[in-house]
Amino acid sequence: MAKGIIIYQSKYGSTKKYVQWLKEATGFDVIEAKKAKADTMNGYDTVVLCGAVYASGIAGISYLRKNKNALSGKRTAIFCVGASPYDDKALEEVKNHNLKEDLKDIPLFYGRGAWDEEAMTFTDRTMCRMLQKSVGKKDPSEYEPWMTALMCAAGQKCDWTDKKYLEPLIDYIKQ
Repeated sequence: MAKGIIIYQSKYGSTKKYVQWLKEATGFDVIEAKKAKADTMNGYDTVVLCGAVYASGIAGISYLRKNKNALSGKRTAIFCVGASPYDDKALEEVKNHNLKEDLKDIPLFYGRGAWDEEAMTFTDRTMCRMLQKSVGKKDPSEYEPWMTALMCAAGQKCDWTDKKYLEPLIDYIKQ
């Protein structure tokens, strides 16, 4: 397997959990996005960014954008983590929102994370509750998958992380 690095940003721990599993499976080096420098990717054949999805944005994507020239000739992938179940349409929307111009050809993979309102910051918890109120006004038969997940998780502690979500990414890395 090529020499690789995993650059990640984790707020509540689910992304970090996937990063540890990915490191075990690949032997890649690991660094937090906030500690990564412009030359961090030098000497690596493969670069994987791992970050959670917050309001359609992928945490850590700004590092790749700022350093997109360093990705030239490298096998690159992004693994994003969210509380919603996997949904092709939703993932395509995340891709279109985050991977524009020079990043548009980077493959995007997804893993389901966790939900714990007690661990959330006041701001995140408040935003989630406002979103739950808004979604709660809709007819449940018209919910999108993420809406159903949001309403089901309210007030609960849930952990949906699973190594199986890494399998497509690991297959891509091994190609």
